[in-house]
Formats: sequence, C-alpha cells, structure tokens
Amino acid sequence: MKIFVKYKFSIIASLAIIFLYFLLRVPNLTKIPVFVDEAIYIRWAQVMQNEPTLRFLPLSDGKQPLFMWLIIPALKVFSDPLVAGRMVSVLAGFGTLVGVVLLAWYLFKSTKAALVAGLLYAASPFAVFFDRMALVDSMLSMFGVWTLFFGVVTARALRLDTAQLAGFSLGGALLTKSPALFFSLLLPVTALLAPFREKGNSVKVMLLSVLKLVGLFTVTYAIGYAMYNVLRLGPNFGLIGERNEDYVFPLSHLWTNPKDPFIFYIDRIREWLFILGPSVLVILVIAGVIIGLKKYTRQTLILTAWAFLPLLAQAEFAKVITARYILFSIPFLVTLAALSVLPKNKIYQKIFIVGLLIFLASALRTDYLFLTNPEAASLPQSERSGYLEEWTAGTGIREVAQYIKNQKSKIKNGERIVVGTEGFFGTLPDGLQIYLENVPNVTVIGVGITITEVPESLKNAKRAGDTVYLVVNSSRMLNKFERDATKTVEVGEKLGLKVVGSYPKAIRARTDTHEYIWYGERDYLYLFEVTPRALILPEEEEQP
Repeated sequence: MKIFVKYKFSIIASLAIIFLYFLLRVPNLTKIPVFVDEAIYIRWAQVMQNEPTLRFLPLSDGKQPLFMWLIIPALKVFSDPLVAGRMVSVLAGFGTLVGVVLLAWYLFKSTKAALVAGLLYAASPFAVFFDRMALVDSMLSMFGVWTLFFGVVTARALRLDTAQLAGFSLGGALLTKSPALFFSLLLPVTALLAPFREKGNSVKVMLLSVLKLVGLFTVTYAIGYAMYNVLRLGPNFGLIGERNEDYVFPLSHLWTNPKDPFIFYIDRIREWLFILGPSVLVILVIAGVIIGLKKYTRQTLILTAWAFLPLLAQAEFAKVITARYILFSIPFLVTLAALSVLPKNKIYQKIFIVGLLIFLASALRTDYLFLTNPEAASLPQSERSGYLEEWTAGTGIREVAQYIKNQKSKIKNGERIVVGTEGFFGTLPDGLQIYLENVPNVTVIGVGITITEVPESLKNAKRAGDTVYLVVNSSRMLNKFERDATKTVEVGEKLGLKVVGSYPKAIRARTDTHEYIWYGERDYLYLFEVTPRALILPEEEEQP
C-alpha cells in the first residue's frame, strides 16, 4: 500500500497508457482487409504448422521466419487466421511500448519523460496502424528498442547479464528482418555512456573499462549472430543475401548517383511522418533534440543516431521504400520528443501542454477512423493505395471464403469445389487459402496474373463435374483487345462466367494515377462461377 501511495500517479498513468494502447489496437482488428504480405506470412505459418519439415519455408523467398514461427501458436488460440497474425503484432507493439518507457526513464531518470514517451507511442497513428497489421515491422521495432535499452545499460553499468540480453534482442531482430543490421552497426554508439569518460578516472581505469566494454559487446554480438546462424539449418539460407540485393543499392551508389532516389525518398519520409506522426510529433522531436543536447548531450546523440541514421541510409540505398520500413525509428523519435517535457520553465511547460493536446486531438481522431472507417482516415497516398484501393488490398476475400464454405455445405459429400484465383501467391490465392485451409474437398489454385480467358485448368475441373469458381480483381480481368476494367462483368459473361458476388474497394483518391485512368474510379473483387457455357464457347465469341 505504501508503494502505491508513493507512486500512485505513475502507476495510474501507466495503467491508463496501457489501456489506451490496447483500446487503439484490438477493437475491429480486421477492419482493414488482409494485405498482400500478411496473406503470405499467415499462409507460410499455416504450412509450417502442418508440416514441421518446412519450418524454414520463408527462406525460400529470402525472408527470416521468426514472425511466422510466432504466428503458429497464435493460430491455435484464434479461429480467424488474420486475427491470429495481427495479434502477434499487437503484442510486439506492446513490447515496444514497455521498452520505450524503460528506455526514456533510464536515459533521463525522469518518470514524466518516460510516461510522455509511452503516451506518444501509444497514440501515434504511425504505430497504431502498423501494430494492427500482421507484418514483421512491429516485431522488428520491439527488438530494436530492447537492443538499445540493454545496450545502454551494458555501456553504463558494464554488466554481463544485460550484455547477454542485448545479444538475445539483437538475435531476435536478425531473425525477424534484415534491417536489424542497423541495430548491430549502431550498438557501439552506446559507448558514449560508458563510465571511462567520467572525470577522475586514471588512464589504467579508463583502459580497463574500454576493454571490459569491448568484451561485453563481443558477448552481445556472439549471441546475436549465433541465433541468426540457426537459419543455416534451412536449405535456402543464401537466398536472404540474394533477396536483399533486390531492395538495396550497392555502396558504390553513394558516389555514382547519390541524389537519386535520396531526395525523393527523404520527401516521402517527411510526408509519412507529418501525416502519420502526426505533424506535431515532428515539432516535439525537434524541440526535444534541442533541449536534450543542452542537458543530456550523450543520451540525445545516441537516440538521434538510432532514429535518423537508418532513415538517411534507407533514403540513399533503398531501391524500394514504404512507410512500414521506417517504423522501427518511431520508438526513438517519440523518446526524443519526450525530452520536450523536461524544461521547468512555466512558459515552456505551457507550450508543451498545448503541443501535446494538439497531438492527441489529431492522433486520436485518425486512430478512431482506423478502427471504424479506414477509408476516411488520413493516410499517405502510397499506404491508402496499397492497403485499401488496389489488388494488394484483400477486400471481399473473407466474404468469398464464407460463400465457398456455405456452398460446400450444400453439395454432396465427395463432390469437389475448385476455386481459381488471379496470381500465384500474395493477396490471391494466399488470402483465400488462409480461410479455406481446413475445408475438405475445396481446392484453391492460382491461375495467372492477368485473366483474359477461362484457364484450361478450370475448364478441366468443370468437365470433371466439379463446382468451379474464379476470383479476380477487376483490374486483372481484362478483355484481350482493350484495357478496360470497367467492363469486367461484360468480359466475364462473354467467357461463360456468372457473377456470384462483387466487393468494392475504397474509391481511388487520386484521379491522375494510371490505375484510375486505366481501371476506373475503384477496383472490385469479383467472384464468378464457371458455367458449362465456358466449355463450348468458340474463340471468336470472345472477341468484341
């Protein structure tokens, strides 16, 4: 009771932040449809669950498997596979929240700063959006903040146990995603907090401290890379490096073409931080850095390095960049922003309170829309397009799966349903397979990226007496002779396909994109049934 009375404010505030965190992450967890990469990761997890010999399956695409491994137990807890995958990210994000609070407290010895950092992370739309997605980036962020936390404790206190814990965190990051390399490279920056810099130390004491820290970091790296090398047990370990080459320019790019895509990507990063930060967070970060450099110089330099150097490196060397690729910088940015609460000047405090209130008002409005009406939420165009508008967004997939299940219950035992989908992996067919995995006598197959005719495999299934369907986005269902996705139904009817269901995606927000020009105002997911007419149509009937 005495402890509660003494720390009443901190305890109540911490519980409130935790409540806010889960309030903004768990409700309506499937409101945003399954995304292309989510479908792949969850499907991998299902396959690995059913076949233990394939536990390193993600390596076949050059991806580290830890996130998918953790989805496997979640699949046993949650009936909806998408919920299972996304709950792993929710819990990883919570780990990030705890790490942010502890990091801020340890660096600045300020409960107020620690609570503000936690509040900023819990409410930031950037974190809210991606902590609700079954993507590896939330887990990477968690391991990143814990690597730094245990790293600074190791550097400051020269402790073996925290050096080991830093190694486990680094290893977890390396088993999650390749950008964990940033954490490995930036770990030595924590040496700025090492005690050999303190006044009064003799040369001998300083030298011994340096050697001890080097030894401790050696332990950290040994543990981290030992964990990473477990992946060598998989037959496709080498594909990680090959796949990374698809995403990263060589070092020579720095002197051969340094401004492209650097300038463009820096502008994109600015856009993402201003929209999803939201913008007030950026202002608080700037204020925090200025304040921190005066009173907490070394701590601020460490956080600044961990927050900004990866952003600059990705802007310079990344061949492809999206908002989620910079998510792991958010914990360090909110920790820097929390420094703006530290000045004791009453004017500064009032300014901070106003800034915090503006941040919360803007952030919570966007967060609410994520949970209730994502189409109305403020999203960067790249994210709106990928997650809500285009073929990468799995709108209607769960409904199609339910329809197939209902049809399966109506047909005789032993009769088969064959569902062909556009694509070969990704949103389709993986997004549909995750829901139909355990449904007997239902087969889902990918039949091609662009559908201009009924694939022969589906015709053969129809000839064999199976009930056959085709699932395709309107942007992928095109007439052989014209690229007009507004005529999807007409094209389907000419091919002997009957429309069973259509599911509209979000309206395309921009009218100047090639998707809008080519495919119209919005994309649709269509469910067609292959009719007997598809087997007898002469080739000339398919022409306009």
